[in-house]
Amino acid sequence: MSAAHRLASLLEDVLGAPLPVRLRAWDGSEAGKSPTPDDPHPPTVIVHRRRALRRLLWSPGELGLARAFVAGDLSVDGDVADGLSRFWALARARSGTGGRAVRLGPRQKLRALGTAVRLGAVGPPPRPPASEARLGGRLHSRRRDRDAISHHYDLSNEFYAFLLDPRMAYSCGYWTRDEGPGYGLAEAQRDKLDLICRKLGLAPGMRLLDVGCGWASLLVHAAEHYGVHATGVTLSAQQREYGLERVRRAGLTGRVEIRLQDYREIDDQPFDAVSSIEMGEHVGQDNYPVYAAQLHRLLRPHGRLLLQQMSRGTAGANTAPGGGAFMEAYVAPDMYMRPLGETLGFLERAGHEIVDVHSLREHYVWTVRPWLDTLQQHRDTAIRMIGEEQWRIWLLYLAGAALAFEENRMGVHQILAVRPGTDGASGLPRSRSGILGRDPALPGPAPDSAPETAAAP
Repeated sequence: MSAAHRLASLLEDVLGAPLPVRLRAWDGSEAGKSPTPDDPHPPTVIVHRRRALRRLLWSPGELGLARAFVAGDLSVDGDVADGLSRFWALARARSGTGGRAVRLGPRQKLRALGTAVRLGAVGPPPRPPASEARLGGRLHSRRRDRDAISHHYDLSNEFYAFLLDPRMAYSCGYWTRDEGPGYGLAEAQRDKLDLICRKLGLAPGMRLLDVGCGWASLLVHAAEHYGVHATGVTLSAQQREYGLERVRRAGLTGRVEIRLQDYREIDDQPFDAVSSIEMGEHVGQDNYPVYAAQLHRLLRPHGRLLLQQMSRGTAGANTAPGGGAFMEAYVAPDMYMRPLGETLGFLERAGHEIVDVHSLREHYVWTVRPWLDTLQQHRDTAIRMIGEEQWRIWLLYLAGAALAFEENRMGVHQILAVRPGTDGASGLPRSRSGILGRDPALPGPAPDSAPETAAAP
C-alpha cells in the first residue's frame, strides 16, 4: 500500500468520513478525493516529508499540524481557506458541537503509531520552527506584553504596507456598499475610521486618545478631517517610527503625538474622547478590569469611549480564548478573547455606561479576504520581505481568520460607551442619529452635530 493510501485510510478512520481533499505523499502517491463535475478542483494537501507525521505523533492536533505547515513539511496546492473549510465542516458534523476538535481514541492512537512505524516516520521530536513565540516572564507583565506585541507588529513595516490599505488600517473595515469599481478595501477602511470619529462625536479642538494606535491611521484621519488634537500610544517601536513619519508628511506634527507607552503608564489629564481599536484582545482576562478602569479614568465626564474588539465563544463554552494552539504559538501570543457579554460587564463595573453595540463580524470576512488574496497572489514578494516561514504563518492565519468570522466562531464589535457626569447625566444628544451620526450608506442629510468634513476621504 502506498504512503498516500495509508495516510488517507488513517485520516478517514479519525474523521469518520471520506477525505474532503486530495492527498499527495512524499513518494508521489496520491489518494483521497478525486475531481468531479461538481468539484473539479479540490485542494491537494501535500505531505512533503515523513517529519510531518513525527510532528503529529509528538504534538497531536492543531499544534503539530501548525508546526508541520510552518516548517514546510506540509503544504496545500489550491485555496488554503477552502481546504480548512472542508475539514472544519467534517469536524463540526462529527462532533455535533459546533466544530470542537476531533479527538483520537486509544485504538486510533495505536493505529497512528503503527502507520508511522510502517512509513518510517518514528523518531525523536523535531525542533519547532524558529518563528514560534518564546516569551518569558509573568503573564501580562509590562515587559512580556511589549515582547508579545513586538512578536507580531514589529515584523516589518514594509510587509504591512504591502499587505494593508494605504492608510495602514490593520483592523476590521466598515463596508458601506458592495465591492466594485471605485469601492474596495481602502474605501471600507476610510469609512470605518469615519464611523469611529462620528460615534465619538469628534469636533475641532477636542482631545482624542487612541490606545493601541497602530500605524496612526485613526490619529491622522481624526486630526485631518475632524480638527482634533490626537495622542496615540503603542508598544511597537516600528509602528511608532512609521506613524511619526506619516504625521510629519501630513503636516500634523503640532496636533498629533505618538508615544511608545503601556496603557497602564498613561498619566494625562482626562481626554474628550478615547478609542481603542482591536487592542483589548491583548490585555488578558485578569488585567481587563485594570484596562477598563484606566480608560474610564482617562475620559472626562460626558466623554465617549469607542472600543472595537473581537469576541469568541459564549458564556461557559469559550474553549479557545487565545484563538487556538496555532494563534497562541505563532501569531498573537497571550491574546485573550471572551464573549461580548463578559466584556460589557467589565466596562460597566468600571463605571462606563454602554450606549451602543454594533456587530461587524461579516465585515471582517470582507476585510480579511483581500489581505489573503494579496498574500497568495504575490507570494514571492511577501517571502522576500518576511521569509517563507512567516509567509506560511500568515497564509494559515488569514485563511483561518476568514473562516472563523464567516462561520460565526469569532465576532467583532464596536462598543460605544460614555462616562456619565457626577449627577448621572450622560450629556448625549436625545436622538440615536444625533449620537451615532449619519451612516454614509444611507440617504439623507447628515445630522447637525456632524462636521461638514466628516465624509471627506
